[in-house]
Amino acid sequence: MDKGVDMEKNIIIIGGGSGGYVSAIRLSRLGNKVTLIEKDKVGGTCLNYGCIPTKSLYRNAEVYHSLKDLESFGIGTAGDFTLDIAKVQERKQGITDTLVGGIEQLLKANSVKVLKGEAKILTGNRVSVDGEELSFDSLIIATGSTSFVPPIKGWDNDGVITSTEMLEFREVPENLVIIGGGVIGMEFAGIMNAFGSKVTVVEALPSILPGIDSEMVKRMNPMLKKKGIEVFTSAMVSEIIEEDGVLKVLATTKKGEMSFIGNKVLIATGRKPNTTGFGLEEIGVEFDRKGIRVNENFETNVPGIYAVGDVNGKLLLAHAAAAQAEYVAEHISGHHARIGKNIPACVFMFPELAMVGMTEDTLKESGIPYTSSKFL
Repeated sequence: MDKGVDMEKNIIIIGGGSGGYVSAIRLSRLGNKVTLIEKDKVGGTCLNYGCIPTKSLYRNAEVYHSLKDLESFGIGTAGDFTLDIAKVQERKQGITDTLVGGIEQLLKANSVKVLKGEAKILTGNRVSVDGEELSFDSLIIATGSTSFVPPIKGWDNDGVITSTEMLEFREVPENLVIIGGGVIGMEFAGIMNAFGSKVTVVEALPSILPGIDSEMVKRMNPMLKKKGIEVFTSAMVSEIIEEDGVLKVLATTKKGEMSFIGNKVLIATGRKPNTTGFGLEEIGVEFDRKGIRVNENFETNVPGIYAVGDVNGKLLLAHAAAAQAEYVAEHISGHHARIGKNIPACVFMFPELAMVGMTEDTLKESGIPYTSSKFL
């Protein structure tokens, strides 16, 4: 156990995702009494409904994609390869279950008390869990985020899904329309294209993958076109209608009104922080649509209450949540805490995109001198 804690503190954490379980383990190792409240499964969105299952499908798609090109490597085939979706899903679920089990064992080994249930923050430094009241010295909110579905007319038609439902696909749609060209949308575009879907991406902004260096995106566009992934930018979706057994996405584009046909429509327009339903309003914690407002120590306007990960809206990445969680655990325990400024990010496409630090676009806009090197 690390030294430096003068007195055991009673810490409650709401949310068992990357921010929650990482802070719980670190706090316990620093000598605190820790209770973690999770209403679903530990591991949160990343492990159960996001990063891990998506990367599992990506690996399947990568292998399947490579098999189609075996002859160029001098490897003959006896016939066509088939995709067993049930086995694909079984592998994905097996990986997820193994990792969830591993986190549960880590929490147990580090003496973290885990409660399953709905948390409600009360006044007087108390939290209620399914009627049972607990007191705390410090509280960490790590409730994560959920898919954001814009108010598009027809979003509730059968066959219109979010990334959570897409992960559970049981058949490869012949035509897939993806609304949103961010990381989630483009990763699924690559995966489903590799599995055989004809993919169309409809993005409202002038470019896909906002926040990624524009030169990288520029080089990616012709690769997407070569693979048969159609991308329409500056396209504002107005309605989704069901017609003759298929879905039609209507959008206003630079070329005028257009429609895109799909057997499935994936809405991948980003995520929104989970800030309602557990008592923030009642105790006066400040938040807006971007997330809970925090200071440089990830503490809210209410002393002793912190917010880490997606729910504070600073950087929606699992490893960023974990880094914030480590920082807050050290800070609460009275240790000197520090956190890195340059957080790496990767987009799992074909090929992958990766970056760390400021983009060249940001440096230009900020007037910061820089040197650019390219290797082609």
